[in-house]
Amino acid sequence: MSATEVADRVYRVDHAHVSCYLVVDDDGSVLIVDAGLPAVWPHLGRALRQIGSTPGDVAAMVLTHAHFDHIGTAARAQRELGIPVWAHEDDFFIAAHPYRYLHESPRLRYPLRHLRAVPVLAAMTKAGALAVPGVRDLLPVVPYERLPVPGNPVVVPTPGHTQGHVALHLPDRDVLLSGDALVTLDPYTGGHGPQIVAGAATADSAQALRSLDALAATGATIVLPGHGEPWTRGIESAVSAARAVGPH
Repeated sequence: MSATEVADRVYRVDHAHVSCYLVVDDDGSVLIVDAGLPAVWPHLGRALRQIGSTPGDVAAMVLTHAHFDHIGTAARAQRELGIPVWAHEDDFFIAAHPYRYLHESPRLRYPLRHLRAVPVLAAMTKAGALAVPGVRDLLPVVPYERLPVPGNPVVVPTPGHTQGHVALHLPDRDVLLSGDALVTLDPYTGGHGPQIVAGAATADSAQALRSLDALAATGATIVLPGHGEPWTRGIESAVSAARAVGPH
């Protein structure tokens, strides 16, 4: 697996249909955005070497939210890299207890109704989705402020998928890391294209749809979601498409 440069010094590492991102600063320091599932760990190491970095260059990790498929290597990064991990404090409980999160709809019905989701969910399971360790001792992000980490992203609060979900805006690079506030692949339906995640994993779909306004307000051209391919036609068109799909 290789790291793909999807924006200026922003690299995507996609494993088991879950994306992590490496943001490289002018001084060579690296921010990891989202921690994927446990099996992505060696791929992150190879990705760092591929882009000419080392584990020692990693300065921090930021979680867009604390669902199990986005915190899989967070505790290990704390332990082995000695780096701080940031998240919204409303997701601290989920981070410590990865399988105790709110969702609107029963999860088991989705693979039965959406056969396209079966290989996606199977790949996630193989990558360790059922054995994700919790992570504690997180640092709290502050909405609308720039984080003191590589890339200096602006924290954009986007609750709904989880109550503490945030997106990260890199205005200097015209990039928005949308996490699961807006995806181009829904793991629970197998559906492609911009949308919010199904109620199987979303706490409040109505709130998630309202949070699309905050994403649109960034005006970013490149949208990098937690699941699915990057969207390069602007956040406004992605939000419009997601609203058309609606909750599911």
